[in-house]
Amino acid sequence: MTFFRPTPVALALGLAFAGTALAHPAAPSADTALTLGQVVVSSSASGPLEARRLLTSVDILPGERIESQVAQNNWELFGQVPGVMLTQFGQGTTSGKFSMRAFNGEGEINAVKLLIDGVPSNSNDGNMPYIDLAPRADIDAIEVVRGTNDARYGLHNIAGNANIATRSGGNYLLGRASYGSFNATDLQAAAGIEKDGLAQNYAVAVQRTDGYRDHSEAQGASFSGKWFFTPQGGTSRFGLIARHYTASAEEAGYLTRSQRTLNPDQSPAHNATDEDRRQVSQFALQGESELGGQLFWNGQVYLNNLDDHRFVKFSAGASQQERIVLETHTGASTSVTWRGGQTAIGRISVMGGLDAEHQENRSQRYNTISQVRQSQTRNQSFEFNTQGAFVQAEWKPIPALTLVPAWRVDSIHGSYTNQLNGLTYPVNAYGTIEQPKFSAIYAFSPAWSVYGNWGRSFQVGVGTASYKVNQSNDLSPSINEGAELGVKFKPAGWLDGRVAVWRQTASNEARRRLNDPSNDSENIGKTRRQGLDLQLNARPTTRLGLWMSAAYQDSEILQADAASVATTGKEIDHVPHLLYNLGADYQASEALRLSAWVNGQSSYYLERSNTSGKFGNFAHLNLSAGYRFTPAVSAEVLVRNLFDRYSEYVWWDGAQSLHAPGTPRSVFGTLAVRF
Repeated sequence: MTFFRPTPVALALGLAFAGTALAHPAAPSADTALTLGQVVVSSSASGPLEARRLLTSVDILPGERIESQVAQNNWELFGQVPGVMLTQFGQGTTSGKFSMRAFNGEGEINAVKLLIDGVPSNSNDGNMPYIDLAPRADIDAIEVVRGTNDARYGLHNIAGNANIATRSGGNYLLGRASYGSFNATDLQAAAGIEKDGLAQNYAVAVQRTDGYRDHSEAQGASFSGKWFFTPQGGTSRFGLIARHYTASAEEAGYLTRSQRTLNPDQSPAHNATDEDRRQVSQFALQGESELGGQLFWNGQVYLNNLDDHRFVKFSAGASQQERIVLETHTGASTSVTWRGGQTAIGRISVMGGLDAEHQENRSQRYNTISQVRQSQTRNQSFEFNTQGAFVQAEWKPIPALTLVPAWRVDSIHGSYTNQLNGLTYPVNAYGTIEQPKFSAIYAFSPAWSVYGNWGRSFQVGVGTASYKVNQSNDLSPSINEGAELGVKFKPAGWLDGRVAVWRQTASNEARRRLNDPSNDSENIGKTRRQGLDLQLNARPTTRLGLWMSAAYQDSEILQADAASVATTGKEIDHVPHLLYNLGADYQASEALRLSAWVNGQSSYYLERSNTSGKFGNFAHLNLSAGYRFTPAVSAEVLVRNLFDRYSEYVWWDGAQSLHAPGTPRSVFGTLAVRF
């Protein structure tokens, strides 16, 4: 596991063993066209064992495909990754999120472990308020691992994980200025200074927009600094990372169906004082060292801090709420890799690691009228502590076959105090949560390989649901068991692709009650998610690139919990059956690049009885043109949703559907310089 910067070799290995695809960007270039990499059947002879060689669905989005994006929030970048679903709430700093493997983006089950340079970056409930800590100009790559067989992480690693890797080292200076629809301004700058073993990397970003709806003005700013020192000899590396992000935004609110039909740009009068202010910080000390010709170490300690203050009113008949979240997470992790090299039974490498995190969390809520407090409905403080360990081996009995057995264990401790009544509760005794995993790949030839994996991950309740509040007996964790089988192929030099089928079941899935004053969860019961992923890439000429990715997914409640409102045999809400991207890139000349692509999804049910209709389908056509004036100066024009097709996010409040219109047609221009 490398906490710093994915090297080109590491990226290639991650792609090759996963049979992966780079997803299409909003503004691709010919030299970064969609590629699946080559099948690699031998391990690198030195260096730490790359733990993302997981023989599963791993997608790596390079920095060239990220720099050119015009986005208010980093979660939007993940729409370029195959099989990833974006949910656009359009509510202030709670603007949206990404999810995958048929887990929705509602926030009830947050199934993706987020990391920034290997630093865990989820809030207590699994949400991702830290995602905008990395300025876009500083992002070197985004790595997404789907499935249950990654042993590196425990908590929140239910359907997979995502790591935002930022620049490290180098000498450069770059800047980007974008302006477009809704008075959206995006300024990005980054610099790298490397000399005498000291690497310094800095980045800043400032965004502002009036928003595409009334009462939706937003602004944000972020800073990132990295300082790493490599002692003489170059076998060790130690450094500090410091990041801060601040944002404030008005919230336009949700519309009834009739309001949406009459005027989707409006903000209801009852949302006039809704807004959010958020500050997040992250600090980490990291190191890695070669302890010998076959032994390698790396480790880190980190601190995350979240301060979020929100006023929100979901409908005209509801009370406005003041929501305060204060969280401080401190943690540490370490791993050691041993490369045994060639032995009598084949080539062997082994990696093991330990991690721990301590959380001090506060959650407060008030009923308010125009931001004036009327009564307090929540005042909670809780400690939540996790400890984990894993071991993973890579064994190549023959050059064409790679086997990766792994084992992970986690334990959870802590206590919760309800400050409204002074009562304190212990955490559920979840015991030692064991998660065996296994992966394999067989390369028939450089053009054809088949891979498979099986593994377990886990889920526990979040908020007060982690503690023995409403029951005398301890609750058990929900065990997620997943399997995947895939084929990667490259029958011709101009065509490659991947096909994979997967299934994941949960023993007793728990979901947050989003508007619950007690911050509790409920058990749904046994669930199943399954799907088919297809990725293709073709380059019929040196100038033209064609690509597509599609994910068909299905979800079902196999056996509803007796105390749940879920219904056996029904689909899980907000899970579309189809996610897709397809398009073309054309290098018209040495300086001019043109692209066109479509992204979309099918509709979904709003709630677990599947009786309130289906919503949420869309298909958007997007265009971009980039022109390089000199090696240092370039410009780009981007048009999203060219035909101004309506899209929306919809949820059910128990009595009616509530709608958040998506972004209409928008146009952006960007000027970039690089030295």
